[in-house]
Amino acid sequence: MNPENPSSSSPWRLSVAPMMDWTDRHCRHLHRLLSRHALLYTEMVTTGALIHGDVARHLRFNTEEHPVALQLGGSEPADLAHCARLGEQWGYDEINLNCGCPSERVQRGAFGACLMNEPQLVADCVKAMVDVVKVPVTVKHRIGIDKTESYEFVRDFVGTVSEAGCRVFIVHARNAWLQGLSPKENREVPPLRYELVHRLKREFPGLTIAINGGFTTGVQVAEQLGQLDGVMLGREAYHNPWWLASWDAAFFGEPEDPSLTREWVEERMTEYMVREAAEHGTPWSSIARHMLGLRHGMAGSRRWRQVWSDHRLKGMHPCDVMALAHEPLRDAA
Repeated sequence: MNPENPSSSSPWRLSVAPMMDWTDRHCRHLHRLLSRHALLYTEMVTTGALIHGDVARHLRFNTEEHPVALQLGGSEPADLAHCARLGEQWGYDEINLNCGCPSERVQRGAFGACLMNEPQLVADCVKAMVDVVKVPVTVKHRIGIDKTESYEFVRDFVGTVSEAGCRVFIVHARNAWLQGLSPKENREVPPLRYELVHRLKREFPGLTIAINGGFTTGVQVAEQLGQLDGVMLGREAYHNPWWLASWDAAFFGEPEDPSLTREWVEERMTEYMVREAAEHGTPWSSIARHMLGLRHGMAGSRRWRQVWSDHRLKGMHPCDVMALAHEPLRDAA
């Protein structure tokens, strides 16, 4: 990946955001079935979890997920360098530093969005990682903290961190309110200010600038790609995953694939459930939860979703569950 040349085939052009409890390797397997080109991100993994915990549990992923990026949470340069090196050794295509999460738990660890108040520390963290890995080191951040709404705040942050070797910035176009709002409210309440991200690109034309926040349609994505290098999609991509099936043709110049159907994706996910159960003892329900939006808005989808989310069926073979889930679809046809 070359952050100096964000072309139509660049992984930063379209990506799925790192989302805690959602974008695990099973979710990413689904998303890769739907789009060959979109860049996929892990959930945030803290440096403490890797230094003191089960590295394989946190870093294992399926080779078909490429391109895939590891998002780290931390604020100690040496720890981040160690974990970035681990990420590269495990085969990740990018190391991303979280400077956007506003949760109190993350704040207690002195990382996430509160790091925006310490741009030189972020620069030190980035340099420590850049010095030990060959893959790109990127930063995901907000446009401001609490009631600080000046453009100069985010401009100075990007300027300082870019001098340390970061060439790719993914900007969530909302402030992070560190007090008084839950993480969910922080994704909805602070106003979106896309114009600040556009201004960053104009001021730093040599950097790759991608935008995140509030996009739900292809028209909106295309509008942003007319001004920026990339768009990161979050909740809409998760709750309506079939949207990803249109991305390669719409945004990467690929011909439409008539063999890519919801039925084909469901069959591949069912095969994956069987494989995961055999290799890792993974219950099919841990995988199926990520594809519950696959038939969003279609006739029979409510009952189909109920079958795949019914834990009373967890003893059944996934192929039998799929057959049961298809009964309401046939009835609705």
